[in-house]
Amino acid sequence: MNIQTVVILDFGGQYNQLIARRIRECNVYCELLHYDTDIDKIKSLNPIGIVFTGGPDSVFEDNAPKPDERIYKMGIPVLGICYGEQLIVHQLGGKVMRASKSEYGNAILTADNSHRLFEGVSNTSECWMSHNNQAEILPKGFVAIGHTDTCANAAIANDEQKIYGVQFHPEVNHTKEGTQILKNFLINICGARADWKMSKYAQEYTDRLKNKIGDQKVLCALSGGVDSSVAAMLLSGAVGNNLTCIFVDHGLLRKNEGDEVEEFFKNKHHINLIRVNAQDRFLNKLKGVTDPETKRKIIGEEFIRVFEEQADNIGEVDYLVQGTIYPDVIESGLGKSAVIKSHHNVGGLPKNIKFKEIIEPLRSLFKDEVRKLGLELGMPENLVFRQPFPGPGLAVRVIGEITKSKLDVLREADAIFREEVALAGLDKSINQYFAILTDMRSVGVMGDERTYENTLALRAVYH
Repeated sequence: MNIQTVVILDFGGQYNQLIARRIRECNVYCELLHYDTDIDKIKSLNPIGIVFTGGPDSVFEDNAPKPDERIYKMGIPVLGICYGEQLIVHQLGGKVMRASKSEYGNAILTADNSHRLFEGVSNTSECWMSHNNQAEILPKGFVAIGHTDTCANAAIANDEQKIYGVQFHPEVNHTKEGTQILKNFLINICGARADWKMSKYAQEYTDRLKNKIGDQKVLCALSGGVDSSVAAMLLSGAVGNNLTCIFVDHGLLRKNEGDEVEEFFKNKHHINLIRVNAQDRFLNKLKGVTDPETKRKIIGEEFIRVFEEQADNIGEVDYLVQGTIYPDVIESGLGKSAVIKSHHNVGGLPKNIKFKEIIEPLRSLFKDEVRKLGLELGMPENLVFRQPFPGPGLAVRVIGEITKSKLDVLREADAIFREEVALAGLDKSINQYFAILTDMRSVGVMGDERTYENTLALRAVYH
């Protein structure tokens, strides 16, 4: 695919994935790389622009993370954000100092909106600051194009070298016109075509899969979650009946979820789907187990065993499909950065399945892009926007020992909760909401009688 790419160099800031998402939302493809990625690797991506993220360090410390200074001589536009701006100033001969007043929170930015970085941006607007240090003396060739009451160099520019910096965070919602600022950098300065769209991705990736796979066999572990479902739909469009999906119903799904998955994939789209009803098998393995981590390990291990058994019945396959998405890759560790979590898809692969290659069609996509792709592929909104759900399912939402009766109660409660949230029109604005069956009992009243029943907890998480 002929894709224009923006490279984001990660310096350990808390908003780094958010920067990437905002750039993608501007219909420009980007990749998040560790700050000390080899410059030849960066050049190989032929980037149209480079973004330095924020970070927790001070640029004048001995071990402060810094990029290869040859980046500034590549002739490619650079935008530094927060710590990224300070890096530009420090490495190019300016001076960064401890701010007389640290800033954390809203500030009023006064911007030179005649400059193309601030085209269409108000002369004064709210921005989000988070820093202890700031640029005091700018390098030769740089000018200030934005300031706040306490930060004279809140935005800087060197138009000749196409190097820019902002002390604030344009990627967060608190910066009211931040998306416009990022878009100006991408379009006005980098010359982006803004053609990174899921309709184009779906068509081009489907064509690639057709050419690559031909009439070979493909196997997909279909959990029923958004990622694996979208991956299955994409592969189905490319290889048709050469795709087989194995859906392990472990009895820990939400109400009607197994039937909905089977109806959509097998009955409506005629995809080769093997549904394995293994509820009793999983419940027997979980009997008497109360520790959450032990539950997870038992479920994960048993899932692999069931998958292996079904795969053996199918015979040899050429490709295995995984629903790995971009945050899985990022959170597995960028270069030398800390590993947030191990790559859960790769970590649990069945060892006795023979295949030529793993296909990860969603590996470069964020979750919101996966959802958009699902809509492009004709999936209904109730599947595409279904609530995130952990692999161990309701097992991690039942505190204490798991029994069928507890699962049935929780299934009903969770369904009622989700229905009420949807009826209130909040299902798209709340990130995640679910019910938990606690291991406590409480006195209540039902009708005219006193009851002593299990206590349910309801949780809703906003951004």
